[in-house]
Amino acid sequence: MALKGVISVLRNAVACAALATALLSGASVSAKTAQAETVSFNIPAGSLQSALTAFADQSGLQLIYAPEAVVGRRVAALRASLSPRAALQRLIADSGLRIRQVDAKVIVLESTLPSTGSNLGIIPAPSASAEPSVTNEPVPVGSHRARRATVSDAAQDGAEIVVTGSRIRGAPIASTIISVDREAMRNAGQSNVGDVVRSIPQSFGGGQNPGVGFNVPSASGVDVGGGSSINLRGLGSDATLTLLNGRRMPYSSSRQSVDVSAIPFAAIERIEIVPDGASAIYGSDAVAGVANIILRRRYDGLETSASLGASTDGGNFTQQYGALAGRTWASGSAIAAYEFSRNTAIESKDRSYAATQSPGVTLFPKLKRHAASLSIQQGISDNLTIEVDGLYNKRWRSSLYPLDARADLSVSAGRSSSVAESYVIAPTMILEVRNWQIFVAASFGRDKVQYATTSYRNGVWTQPGGNYYQNTSKAVELGGDGTVLSLPGGDAKLAVGLGYRENEFVSFRGDGNWQNTSPTQDSYFAYAELNVPIISPSQALTLAHRINASLAVRYEKYPGIDEVLTPKIGLIYAPSRSIDIKGSWGKSFRAPTLLQQYQPSSIYYASPSSYGGTGFAAGATVLEVLGGNPRLKPERADTLSFTLDIHPPRLPGFGAEITYFSTSYHDRIVQPIGILSIAMSDPMYRDQIILNPSEAMFAAEIANAGTFINGAGRPYDPASVVAIINNGNVNSANQKIQGVDVLLTYLHSLGAGGENVKATLNLAYLESEQRLAAIQPVRDLAGTLFNPPHLRARGGLTWTQGPFVLSSHVSHIGSVRDIRSTPNVRIKGMTTVDFAARYNTGDKIGPLSNLDITLSAQNLFNAKPDNIRITGFTHTPYDSTNYSPIGRYISIGVTKTW
Repeated sequence: MALKGVISVLRNAVACAALATALLSGASVSAKTAQAETVSFNIPAGSLQSALTAFADQSGLQLIYAPEAVVGRRVAALRASLSPRAALQRLIADSGLRIRQVDAKVIVLESTLPSTGSNLGIIPAPSASAEPSVTNEPVPVGSHRARRATVSDAAQDGAEIVVTGSRIRGAPIASTIISVDREAMRNAGQSNVGDVVRSIPQSFGGGQNPGVGFNVPSASGVDVGGGSSINLRGLGSDATLTLLNGRRMPYSSSRQSVDVSAIPFAAIERIEIVPDGASAIYGSDAVAGVANIILRRRYDGLETSASLGASTDGGNFTQQYGALAGRTWASGSAIAAYEFSRNTAIESKDRSYAATQSPGVTLFPKLKRHAASLSIQQGISDNLTIEVDGLYNKRWRSSLYPLDARADLSVSAGRSSSVAESYVIAPTMILEVRNWQIFVAASFGRDKVQYATTSYRNGVWTQPGGNYYQNTSKAVELGGDGTVLSLPGGDAKLAVGLGYRENEFVSFRGDGNWQNTSPTQDSYFAYAELNVPIISPSQALTLAHRINASLAVRYEKYPGIDEVLTPKIGLIYAPSRSIDIKGSWGKSFRAPTLLQQYQPSSIYYASPSSYGGTGFAAGATVLEVLGGNPRLKPERADTLSFTLDIHPPRLPGFGAEITYFSTSYHDRIVQPIGILSIAMSDPMYRDQIILNPSEAMFAAEIANAGTFINGAGRPYDPASVVAIINNGNVNSANQKIQGVDVLLTYLHSLGAGGENVKATLNLAYLESEQRLAAIQPVRDLAGTLFNPPHLRARGGLTWTQGPFVLSSHVSHIGSVRDIRSTPNVRIKGMTTVDFAARYNTGDKIGPLSNLDITLSAQNLFNAKPDNIRITGFTHTPYDSTNYSPIGRYISIGVTKTW
């Protein structure tokens, strides 16, 4: 369906929302009536966690609670006909929990113990998601409605619930939230954060990710250190802000991205993604959205894990081993995790579509990694808590490629290798003062990637001097949130804060090809956010179940660059309990990276044919000029989204969100020539080409350059230069991105024994276009080679019966067009089918007790990427930003709780 048609449907659906309310709402059941009815409960003895899951299924009620409050607790069997409240009271007896009824279908279990909670956590997600659930452990609650009620109804009753996308605890936000928790990842057979984020349809596989080939334009993706980044909407991994427990991490490598694969898998609670501009809340980089990776806060005991897997076509034999240990006490907790992983490379000889077209090329690199994390919470007094989060990662990466067209690696070969090491430490002090929570937070982190390109000729390896990129970040922030005014619709809440952040970037090339640089960029910021509940459900108004408004504004000053003021406005209108209509508008920005500003000027000397030039005399050459620009200004964007959120009480467990989004991105920093191979043949680049330059022109360029690279295969001859190609960084591009997201989830109970089926769908339709300069034509980005396809989708079906979980997921990545030739060539998309099975042995079979065993088959039917035309012997013969060479991958994983 064309985008205009999709938008038309969306608008009509919103217009009909009020009319549909009467049909969807049905007759409500009062809390008093629901609690008076008796239910025949059949709940076996076991953990309190599993008992609450069974209770939710058998009663039809939704439970909201902090998982750490039930960890390690066990209950006796409950087989009786009781009211749901009486049954629940029996289950939580002596647990330190108490019941708080939110409405007819939602119950919050609150701890009577002193709270050491942090406003950096997220319990739970308010929106439908790719793999949503309410708690951090096996899902104790069965519907999308429960998640939505948590952030709206429950938050207004004072529950300590926080969402990504707001600085205010418990505030509903007017944007979609995509949530994937650890249990959903394990149910899908996933054990690596990089694989998880690449499976989310809103995230593009370009940016900084392993396996990105040499033929990918640098604006679309690179693989320097083997890290994995989130790249929402394909706007670049530097336009997606990635946080760890709400705090910034140091950038990785040469791009302003964050390596999410540096985090041990066992330490992760969930990933929350808001694919909407969020600079007014979080500052620079949040143009496409924000991703918040939440670590587990509490755990008692020891958990060990191991997994083995391999691609059936060859290569990619993986090993992963991990351990998690934690201790919880009355006033605090500590949890530590360690993980080791490694995989063998995938070589072109292992894949039929690459063996003859790109012989000798590594399609996916060899990786080895150590990662560790530590989280500590300690209550100093009843109202003062200190938290510390730490993270360490070290990773080795290696891949081979031929040095000539013969592709005989036994004669000559090149090796690209790197060692990446990073750490971050983030202490936070939280003070509760009446109804306000005030925090002081700091963070310090460093990410260093040492890389080398070595060559093998005549039996000898030659390695130039050491090269590296190093990013260092420092930040301190003071802020708080709380109630400022009581209104008929509830409490109006305010968040305010200010802080300072500094980034330092070091680029060092020991091979002499680049001048070295070590600039620093600092920024000062202040923000305020107001959330106002205009109408609440308790007022019982017709066609106005809830109206909530929010306003955020942020001021940020980058000395020597610019000052930026970014607002954001959100509105949620719920005509009934069945429907929310959400709207969001805001401005976002991204500060130029230090590499974009201070990358030394360089010149590449080559033949015109390398740039698509024809008709020149034999021996003609050109000079391509590249480099940074210290006069760059921030990129700016206007973002807009509308969401229809449907969750009818008459269909418990069902939730649907349909979102239209639009981003108008201007002053984008680009190398103005996107595809070098057609630079001299495509009219869109004519303004970047100076034909027949004077000797003074190219002499001046050479004099200003720190590096001269001879790629012509013969000595430099000034008389042979027929053109200068200007490809340095400039603020010139404008982009328009718009599309529709569809998120569906349905959880259906199949009986009193806790059996259920969950179906999910996450579909993203995208259109994007770019104009590199005012007089250049507008060109499509989405749906073209090395850019996101128009359509990506992932659907799943999960069946749970006691200790068994079976799941199947289908992922589709749409086709793209290769625009490097006329007519364009269509590159077929990929559809993959995954299966996974989990079984928990329970705690009654001796040494084999408490084992969680997972068998997984990813891409079961071995779908393969379509071939593309390549122009170099080091190029990968497919679009490596969209399609994977891994193929069918079989794995087994075992986790044991001690």
